[in-house]
Amino acid sequence: MHRVTYIPGDGTGPEVAEAMRRCVEATGVAIEWEKAEAGAEVIEKYGTPLPEQTIESIRRNKVAIKGPITTPVGTGFRSVNVALRQALDLYACLRPCKYYPGARSHYPGVDLVIVRENTEDLYAGIEFECGQPETADFIEYVAQKTGKHIRPDSGITVKPISEYATERIVRFAFDYAIAHGRRKVTAVHKANIQKYSDGLFLSVARRVAEEYADSGIEFEDRIVDNMCMQLVQKPELYDVLVLPNMYGDIVSDLACGLIGGLGLAPGANLGDDCAVFEPTHGSAPKYKGLNKVNPCATILSAVLMLEHLGEVEAARRLEQAVADVIAEGRYVTYDLKPTPDDATAAGTQEMADAIIARLKG
Repeated sequence: MHRVTYIPGDGTGPEVAEAMRRCVEATGVAIEWEKAEAGAEVIEKYGTPLPEQTIESIRRNKVAIKGPITTPVGTGFRSVNVALRQALDLYACLRPCKYYPGARSHYPGVDLVIVRENTEDLYAGIEFECGQPETADFIEYVAQKTGKHIRPDSGITVKPISEYATERIVRFAFDYAIAHGRRKVTAVHKANIQKYSDGLFLSVARRVAEEYADSGIEFEDRIVDNMCMQLVQKPELYDVLVLPNMYGDIVSDLACGLIGGLGLAPGANLGDDCAVFEPTHGSAPKYKGLNKVNPCATILSAVLMLEHLGEVEAARRLEQAVADVIAEGRYVTYDLKPTPDDATAAGTQEMADAIIARLKG
């Protein structure tokens, strides 16, 4: 029996989380779900979108799976997802981007793995708001120390990149590549411009790569803008990409576009003690309650969770059931139909029903 913290999320989160839960239970794996709350809809109840008891539940169970959670743009609370990663030191964000036949894509055959550093870079939350006294102090400090002048009407975000965090994420990428029979690791950066942050990331990545020289895993690096062009032109040349936090976020969405969209993109946030699994997509609140959104990203996140729990055979069966339903194309949500206005599109729960039927044979 596995005990897992279950966080439905908000927006369409509870719908895709419920579809996932039913599919996991259909595999026959014994899981005790400990429900916990997070998101915009619990602020009034707890005074925070991330109650401490939710974090404690994950620490206790070591494994959690969650539906998407809304992150306000520009105002409001900071991302619950980022807060969870930082609170639990979930330093590795794993985002496999794999094409499933039947998905609407111009790039059949894509099979990429994005490994994103999760704890620092521009997501560290070190910011100075425009017009605040501490911002003026920081601007003055920069001028004194560097001779560089920042406009006084600026908002500022600090980008820390450390040797420690870079070394462990690059090691994670190589260890993952070895364990999963991959062939190459590509470090992605902007070291030609950001010489002291991305430059450090690149130099540490190269040093770590030397330690894996006899592993059979090839190593290379790419500048991030060139990497985006390369992925669109010839994604088949790439395998495992390891990136700092911001580039990892952006490039993983690009890779999702190659395979047919965010609805097919699972995610895992992994640390030394805990793991939190979640879809890559957002909460799509405008679709809340409509039984419309694709549940596959959350179900495929559960595939990653089952692998993590050692339930590899069940994980393979669940992934195959998802693949079979997508390939058949009959009981799939609107985004997997030839046109999004297809009247035969299935709902969220109906697609989950089809996956369950495949599991039960």
